[in-house]
Amino acid sequence: MIVLRAFLVIVLAVLSMPAWAQGGQASAATVSSAELDDVDLSRTGDPWLDVWVDDLDRYAGRYRHAFVDELVRYQGAPRALAEALLADPAWQASDVYIACATAQAMGRTCREVAGEWRRDRAGGWSAVIERIDADRREDALRRVKRGLVESYDRWGRPIRLDAALRRMLPDRDD
Repeated sequence: MIVLRAFLVIVLAVLSMPAWAQGGQASAATVSSAELDDVDLSRTGDPWLDVWVDDLDRYAGRYRHAFVDELVRYQGAPRALAEALLADPAWQASDVYIACATAQAMGRTCREVAGEWRRDRAGGWSAVIERIDADRREDALRRVKRGLVESYDRWGRPIRLDAALRRMLPDRDD
């Protein structure tokens, strides 16, 4: 399963590259539900978001300062908390991002959402968000996804949209 997920992430990353980086014409391929059937949903519960968490971890590993700045400026995270979570081996950078973005989307603090994740990760982010506020789970995930697209835009990093994001962002070139 891990090998299949890694392969899927690599394929999607290549498809999301600009045409000049691929050495050919731009691909019209998008992230389809067929491509995501075998994606492990234990992280977020959203197939599109689960595909991008590995890339988010790679970005944070290479550009930690920019990643922390993004958490502080746009996700409302205290810098000391973001740095402490990123230094903790139990946390992946994508989990720190999702904690703070979810907090921002739900009007909570990053510390509160991170504490809930630390307390019980068993059902992944979907379960954490449901425990915090079940009625706002879907809206929170939509806002986290949209925020991730905006973060990638600020970083000048390519990202492919799923059908729901294309409906939310109709003027955006994918």
